[in-house]
Amino acid sequence: MTLIQKAHRVGIISAVVLLVAAIGIKPMLAAATWDPPQPLPEPKQEDSKKAKKKDKNKNSSAIEQQEQLLAREKFLRDYRAASLLIFAGDYKAGIAALHALGHDEHPDVANYIGYAYRKIGNYDQSKVWYEAALKADPNHVRTWSYYGMWHMEQGNRLKAEDYLAKVKLICGNSDCTEYRQLKSVIDGKASY
Repeated sequence: MTLIQKAHRVGIISAVVLLVAAIGIKPMLAAATWDPPQPLPEPKQEDSKKAKKKDKNKNSSAIEQQEQLLAREKFLRDYRAASLLIFAGDYKAGIAALHALGHDEHPDVANYIGYAYRKIGNYDQSKVWYEAALKADPNHVRTWSYYGMWHMEQGNRLKAEDYLAKVKLICGNSDCTEYRQLKSVIDGKASY
């Protein structure tokens, strides 16, 4: 890990610690619940010559698996810290922290970037990121829900209702959180 990466990690963690100390954890947790992201995609398969060479050296393979595990743990830890910034209303810092993960193509990352842009009123960027999340995972239910809220904020109730139907289809019922949240927004009972 480079010095810059270490400094960046310390900066994110420090920001979250200061934020938690300043406002307390209970109000932040009451604002939203944290859902862990989908797993990171598996590394791309290498060509057969390289794969055979790696099979010869099992120690190398074990080391690579350990490195992948550590990378996934780091992603999860930093994703959670970035999410907490967003839930606390520090949208710009949250966007920066999500970009710093280096996984903008991940549907959960792209979705929360879109959400944060929507919350600061940058609807053009929000739309770009919601669409990126759906490109990465066409059945990403949270993105369909948030994008439906985006449409309601744009005054497009019919499109929001289409997205509500999509959320219900993905969830298999109308009991999932994403359905209930979007339905509340469409009914004018809540905003997210």
